[in-house]
Amino acid sequence: MSMRYGGRGARVVAAVVAAVLMSGWTTGCSSEEPAQAKVWERFYCAKLTAWQNARNATTHADAGGGQGAGPLASEEADSAARSLLAAARRLDREGLGGGATPLLDDTANAVAGDPGAEGRALSYCADTGFGPLVGRSG
Repeated sequence: MSMRYGGRGARVVAAVVAAVLMSGWTTGCSSEEPAQAKVWERFYCAKLTAWQNARNATTHADAGGGQGAGPLASEEADSAARSLLAAARRLDREGLGGGATPLLDDTANAVAGDPGAEGRALSYCADTGFGPLVGRSG
């Protein structure tokens, strides 16, 4: 297969585009509660880790011939991607993650297979102090 993440790439891209369009491009006020902002940042970084793990499981299942785990792993990766995008939208609404959609854009692009965008999302987590929650994808 020519796609890096298996045959589900087109579905993921379509889901990402739909999620971003449905979320709108508006931002809310910056979080006035620093403790709450940290909770949302930590949540985002945990969702980034969950998505990476699910995506990697799908990649390994595809590479190993599937052995029956392919469809289940793919569904888990799709669900993790939706949860990650929801967490990014929350940060965006609160004016976190650069506000005005930079982290949301990077997250959507990472889910669509852009390693540079994924690296920027990982850097965001490192910058907020939650880098240990995430790892480099492999």
